[in-house]
Amino acid sequence: MSSVAALRVGIVRDDRFLLHQPGLVHPEGPGRLKAVYRMLDMDFGHAVMEIQPELATLEQLELVHSPKYIRKVLRTAERQFTYLAPDTTVGSQSYLAAYLAVGGCIKGLQATLAGRCDVCFALVRPPGHHAHPNRAGGFCVFNNIGVTARYAQKRHGLRRILIVDWDIHHGDGVQELFYSEKEVLYFSTHFMGWYPQTGDWEETGAGEGLGYTINVPVPKDIRDPEMVYLYNRILNPVMERYRPELILVSAGFDGHYRDPLGRTQLTELCYRNLTELLVRLLRRGGNTPVLLALEGGYNVGALAHCVSEVLDVLTESRDDKQSPLTETDKSRQLIEKAVSIHKPYGVWTY
Repeated sequence: MSSVAALRVGIVRDDRFLLHQPGLVHPEGPGRLKAVYRMLDMDFGHAVMEIQPELATLEQLELVHSPKYIRKVLRTAERQFTYLAPDTTVGSQSYLAAYLAVGGCIKGLQATLAGRCDVCFALVRPPGHHAHPNRAGGFCVFNNIGVTARYAQKRHGLRRILIVDWDIHHGDGVQELFYSEKEVLYFSTHFMGWYPQTGDWEETGAGEGLGYTINVPVPKDIRDPEMVYLYNRILNPVMERYRPELILVSAGFDGHYRDPLGRTQLTELCYRNLTELLVRLLRRGGNTPVLLALEGGYNVGALAHCVSEVLDVLTESRDDKQSPLTETDKSRQLIEKAVSIHKPYGVWTY
């Protein structure tokens, strides 16, 4: 097998993301990014291209969020501590980090579309996939991936965008935004027993978007090989049939077995193998631009290890070969159910 050149990897990072202070005991604290940034400096300092984020503009935020909600977020600067939602608290500088998280994802998107890098990982906070047009939720203030997808549509004219969400919590905010559209295909795996208790099998889209939302609720005891098998069996036909012009990944790592909120059975090797699959697919698709945006992951050590595994795959030259995939009764049943539900739509099934 011939060697394949390493990808050019961009990283969006900024210490101002640490200004978001949701409270001393809140799971989504700045220690998450501190651990990731330390790992990045130790292991990948010369292997990646650093991309400086910029604040999102009002026009960009309004691609997704209402002016009233944006003003509500801005007013949090007037108070030391505020509840935007029962689980989403912010400090007086959190609005700055939230603006920067959206702007950082857009800056990463611009770098990939301009060809300055092949793939970009936006290491940002607060996360975004639970944020709705008019409200916060699930630790998310603005919908980072959602705004980025809308920006790609409006500014760059993209008509086929694939969003992959491997966070163990369902991205209800992202799903809501694109539920009735065929221009964005949303694929999520998640455990429905956790927040926000959405993303059931039959939530497949509406109107023109029917069949373009793929929800696969997974059991709490799913293992690494089963998850990788599941992604392989779904993403291969999605790439072949849908032919995305852009891939956005809601990269949450709270499915790790050490995570205090996810509490499932996955390890860092799962995310390594998912990234290997993603790299194979994007090469096969003509090097489709890819942007990953950090979502969940609340054990700081496990989070840093998971991000390290992802970056190791992205930055290393390696033989472009596929590890053997193992089918189990569990993974086969999940695939069979997904295919049976989606076959009538013909979006990715035959």
